[in-house]
Formats: sequence, structure tokens, C-alpha cells
Amino acid sequence: MAQGTRTTRRGFLGGATTGAAALTGGFVPTFAWTTTAFANVSATDRPRIAAIGTGGMGTGDARDHAAFGDIVAICDVDNTHAERARNDDTIGKGKADIHRDYRRVLDRNDVDVVSIVTPDHWHVKIAIEALQAGKHVFCQKPLSLTLEENRLARAAAERYPNLQFFIGTQQRSQKDQFLRAVNMVHKGLLGDIQKVTVGINGGEVGGPFPVAEVPKQLDWEMWQGQAPLVPYREKRCHGDFRWWYEYSGGKFTDWGAHHVDIAQWALREDAKGKGPIEIDGTNAKHPVPYENGYATVDDCYNTSNEFAIPCTFASGVEMVIDSTSNNGIRFEGTKGRIYVNRDRITGKPIEEEWDKDQFTDADVMKLYKGKPFEGHKQNFYRCIREGGLPVSDLFSHVVAMNTCHLAAIAGRLGRKIKWDPVTERIVGDEQAQAFAARTPRAGFEIASV
Repeated sequence: MAQGTRTTRRGFLGGATTGAAALTGGFVPTFAWTTTAFANVSATDRPRIAAIGTGGMGTGDARDHAAFGDIVAICDVDNTHAERARNDDTIGKGKADIHRDYRRVLDRNDVDVVSIVTPDHWHVKIAIEALQAGKHVFCQKPLSLTLEENRLARAAAERYPNLQFFIGTQQRSQKDQFLRAVNMVHKGLLGDIQKVTVGINGGEVGGPFPVAEVPKQLDWEMWQGQAPLVPYREKRCHGDFRWWYEYSGGKFTDWGAHHVDIAQWALREDAKGKGPIEIDGTNAKHPVPYENGYATVDDCYNTSNEFAIPCTFASGVEMVIDSTSNNGIRFEGTKGRIYVNRDRITGKPIEEEWDKDQFTDADVMKLYKGKPFEGHKQNFYRCIREGGLPVSDLFSHVVAMNTCHLAAIAGRLGRKIKWDPVTERIVGDEQAQAFAARTPRAGFEIASV
């Protein structure tokens, strides 16, 4: 790479301060923004990355990050995961350091970026502490476990505006499906939207699961983090954690973090102060008995497995989060309807190309917040260099996650709840509002900045 096109690590990581200029066209980067270019610059130019959480998704993300920087540290409470990532020819290459405690990673001065791909109940705590330590954050979806965690994460992102806080909602980088759908709604080509159906499939059913001996390679006490300590059951851990409200929100926060996000983006209900005003959890079923919003058994999956949760916005638009519809999003307007998922976008407006000449590179760039369209993680590293908001920004994600958590709360209680998007409080229902936060186990409190 010619000297004139190289950038130093200081220049690369310090570029976030030039965000306003970049958005207004005042900053013209000279760096070649391609994966190949990143892969071939000298070691002093590449950001240094730590992978915190290296299970299945964490491994995939780490391999993607390695195209843009060097993985210098790996952290996992399961030694099997950590060793596998360290010896992966793409990730650790046999050289990255292994840590079991993420705090040791954040203490390191040679880490510029952290990739957080842990179970959901760890995301916000690690992310906030990473920002406090001066690290850029890539965090997998769903960001949070509770409504309160959403507020804490947003406050931290506001406190550290020169650090990137990127969410792994990769559907925001699918141009021919989701960006096209959002653009079509934004342009009014479907008319006034009357109803949106968000199909996210039903949750898993399983159990009772027996208590088992903790695997020697796993630090089960640390894995549980802020959650109450319970005996080890294999199906509480790793890939099955999302079916327990102690660690996640089931399908509401799993697929909901993707499809609710896209739906609210299209409806322009993704900014602070936006969101539904009523959420109806009457039609939600759970695989175990419930009392006052809590499962009465502790050895079975407990997140909702069947549901149809209408969410009504102040505009009158109804968005139904549904377990029985096909996985995807259906927008119904006064002029037409479309259906979109990861594989396709269909409907008469698509067949007849109602958006012909109205879905241009400029339109896509607008959705990308002033950046050119490119790969998901490439957008993350571009924003680290140039500043500005990434396509999968923390602030819009928090608004979508509010809806996902509200759907879970309404479903757990089996009734309608009312939400004030401005004050971000559940209105007139103290029991429901009590679910907005959870007291972490002592020693695992989440920082408020």
C-alpha cells in the first residue's frame, strides 16, 4: 500500500471526532475501504480487537472482525470455546491471549475494539464498562435484558459520543430486502400504513431438565453473572439460554430484535420518545404455569411459546408481534402491501416496481446515515474511522428493544399495558412497571454513567 494511502492506528481510531465533518462532506478519507485493504495494511495500522464470548455466534463474528483488525485477546468462561478461538487460523492464530474475566480485557491498553457476543444478560454491563475503558463496542443483539438496561446503555453512549456503539442487527445491511422495504414505506409508496405483522415464530418448549455436574471447563458461577444463582442444567447454558427469562426474552428479543427493529424503522417509530402506547399480552401462552408474571417451576424453558401481541402506536397503526405468521414482516398500506424476510421481498408493489427510480444509491446512503452502502461490519469500522452513526446504531435499537421487552412483560402478565414513550414508563400498572428493571446479584451491578 502506498504511503500516501496509509493511515496510522491513531488516525484510524481517532477519526470519530471528525464525524460531523464526514456527514457534511467536509472530511474526505484517503483510506481504501475494502476488506482486502484492511487485511494488507501493516500491523501498526490495524485496530486491535478482543473477542468477548466465542461460542457459535461469537466465533463467526470474530472471524468477520479479523478481516479488519487483529484479534489480540479472547475471553470466555468456557475454556473449550476460548481455546478453539485461540487456535482458529482466522481468529487467534495460536497467538491471542486468553482471559476468563472480561475485566482483564478491558484493563489492556492494547485493545481498541471489543466484540461482545455473550448471553444477553451480560451485554449491557460489559458494553458500558468497555466504553468507560475507552473501547469501541460491537455488541450482538439483543442489546438488553430489561427496559432499565436500555436506558443505562443509551446514557453511556451519550456520555462517550466519540466511541462507536454498534449493534449486530445485520438485517439493516440487507439492501435488496429490508432497506428496499423501509425505503418504500418512507416514500409513501404503499400509502398510509395501517397494519404491520411481525412474524417471529414461536419459542422453544422443553423440560423438565435434570440438574447436572458443571463441566470442568465452564465457570458456571461467572456465566450466571447478574442472574440468581441456580444449579447447573445443561439446557440453561450456552445456546439454550434464550428460552429462560432469567437470561433473555425468548423470541420477543431474539427475532424481535431484528424484525421489530425493521418495522419501527420503516414506521419512523425508532427515535427517542417513539414507540407503542399500548401493548396487549392477552394472547400469550407459556410452556409452564405462571403466577404474577413468574414461572412456578425452574426446570423447564419458561419464555412464551405462542403469542399474538398487538402493539398500537399513537398514530393508530397496529403492529402485531406474532408466533404463527411466516417469519418476516408484512406492511399493509392504503395503496398496497408487501412482505419481506431475509430471503425475499414480495407483493404487487414489488412485481410492478412501484419504487423504480425511487430506490437509488442516494436513498440507500440516506438509510446508511450518510455512509455508502457496504457490509455490516465494514460500516462499523468505517464509522470508527470517520465518525457518525452506524447503520445499526444504539439509539434506534433501544427504542425497538423497549417494544420487545414490553411485549414480554405484557405476555407474562397476560394483559394490556400502557406505555408512555416519552417518560419511558408503564402507565397505571405498578406490577408491570416492576418488571422494567431487575436487581442484579451482588457484585454484578451495572454502572450508571
